[in-house]
Amino acid sequence: MRTLGRIISRYMQIITLILVFVLLIIFGGMEITRAQGNAYENAAGAFQQLAQTLERNKMELQEIGLEYNETCIHNAEAIAYMLQNNPAARESTEELKRIAELMEVDEIHIFDESGRIFAGTHPEYFDYTFDSGEQMQFFKPMLEDKSLKLVQEVTPNTAEGKMMQYSALWSKDGHFIVQVGMAPVRLMKATEKNELSYIFSLLRIDLEADYYAIDSGSRKIAGSTDLESVGKDMEEIGLDFAHIRGVRDGFHVRINGVDSFCVYTQIEGNYIVRVIPCRTLYGRLPANMIFLVICLIVIAIFLSYAVIWCMNHYVVEGIRGVNEKLRMIAAGNLEEKINIQSSVELSELGSYINEMICSLLANNRKMSYVLSKTNMYIGVYEYSEHTPRVRFTEHIPRIFSLDEEAVRRLTGDSRKFREFLEQIRNHPVQGENGVFQFSEACERYVKLEEVHENNETFGVVIDVTEDVAKRREIEVERDIDPLTGLYNRRGLNTRLERLFAEPEKLGYYAMIMIDADGLKRINDTYGHDKGDVYLCRIADTINTFEPKNSVAARQGGDEFVLFLYQYEQDELTEAVKMLEFIQKHCLAYLDEELRVKLEFSFGYVMTQGEADYRELLKQADERMYENKRERKKQRG
Repeated sequence: MRTLGRIISRYMQIITLILVFVLLIIFGGMEITRAQGNAYENAAGAFQQLAQTLERNKMELQEIGLEYNETCIHNAEAIAYMLQNNPAARESTEELKRIAELMEVDEIHIFDESGRIFAGTHPEYFDYTFDSGEQMQFFKPMLEDKSLKLVQEVTPNTAEGKMMQYSALWSKDGHFIVQVGMAPVRLMKATEKNELSYIFSLLRIDLEADYYAIDSGSRKIAGSTDLESVGKDMEEIGLDFAHIRGVRDGFHVRINGVDSFCVYTQIEGNYIVRVIPCRTLYGRLPANMIFLVICLIVIAIFLSYAVIWCMNHYVVEGIRGVNEKLRMIAAGNLEEKINIQSSVELSELGSYINEMICSLLANNRKMSYVLSKTNMYIGVYEYSEHTPRVRFTEHIPRIFSLDEEAVRRLTGDSRKFREFLEQIRNHPVQGENGVFQFSEACERYVKLEEVHENNETFGVVIDVTEDVAKRREIEVERDIDPLTGLYNRRGLNTRLERLFAEPEKLGYYAMIMIDADGLKRINDTYGHDKGDVYLCRIADTINTFEPKNSVAARQGGDEFVLFLYQYEQDELTEAVKMLEFIQKHCLAYLDEELRVKLEFSFGYVMTQGEADYRELLKQADERMYENKRERKKQRG
């Protein structure tokens, strides 16, 4: 025993020195990696903030643009109405200026039917035509089509080159064109907020780093927190385009003569680079390394003596006892138990060996269970709560499409394997007992069964993809209308029965009955095949609502049902308004060249809570016929 102790002591000293050296290298690498990782995460957060700011400003710019478009058209309509009812005002520049001031517009130009300006608030523009410049030509199509109402994007005007937004339309009597010009002050201010120089000023709270925006085309610095660098070529400050194009996780380079760590991303046409000096990034590394060396030396000395004493006192005697027990077990005495309490490790080793023996004794029972399932393609797994290892047959990786890395990960950690199975159990197949959808991409289904005994779990996995597919195919043939792809009457009733069995989950809902108008006319005029296309277009229209919140069905003939559920009240009202809009404005393409107005009548009942869906269908049907009668009256 003393010889073993001396051997252990000598090797412990050598190993300790090696470990100290290795740990210093590992710790240094980890500290550098951690610092770079923090720099990368901070950069990612800043980049995300920058991208969000750009996106938010872009949306604001679009909203303001739409608002200006609507305002321009409304102003043009109002001015055209006033000038048509007051012809004398067209001849008076002062009167037109007064109207412009009243309507809060900057310019009013009046064109004759040939497209020439003959009146307006700016006499210097008189006799300009739609051919007078590129900006003016935008409105030339109005000479061919008097129904046009055009709004031009913000652009420099022909005469002075100042930024203006123009709208134009014909007067109601069609004798003259009114063009209104407005200076887009708010729009220009919103555009300035999207400039990189403005956004970079918001990032000055990140005092440890500088930011550079590099134009990907010219490679010049378009913006920076270091204002002196703006306008320079990227090479002048030390950035290499090859780094930006090739290194995604960050790189080291000298920026303005300072060793720095850089992280970049690309936003639209610019590369955004975050630069942090290395002295800031790795500032605490030397002190941490010195502290680690001192700690490792003290720990190594203490552990060297402690390990030798523990090895002699706990391990050697314990191993001798374990060896004796194993000799008896190897001799065939499977009832023998190992109970070594000299150390926690040996106690655990004894418990694992005892569990292994128990598993061997239970092998006959488990194999009988497996053999009872051999008439199907199955996989078997087994694990214990006290051991990390998981054992399963070769069919498990095939059923779950596991690669070698996934197999190593799952067999090495029973907790990860249980989490893997739990994720599968989160996708049960409705109407199937113990069947779960494993893969949404290729519709794979498995049946899971488990047996729990003491602290062990034994399970069977059966691939039932083909069985589920066959049942689904039967359900489709039974419940789906072959023409439109919607539910038929039977499929609709089945879905509604399930949904109204749990009314507390329906939220606000609406039952909508829809009847195709003009189907007989389509059939008589274009043939029944076009009538079928007409029905399919109505089906396509009502099938555009979110599938997880709607049920669309064809009850037969030209009658359809749309059930919307799990909505907020305002959202449901908007959905019905959308259907009303489609009813008034939608066209149906019966082929590439033939299009007709898509006509249908509908009625609906909107409510929440428990109800009889059959009664709701009746009420919606009655209101649909009321809508049909009203539409007939309107058509004369």
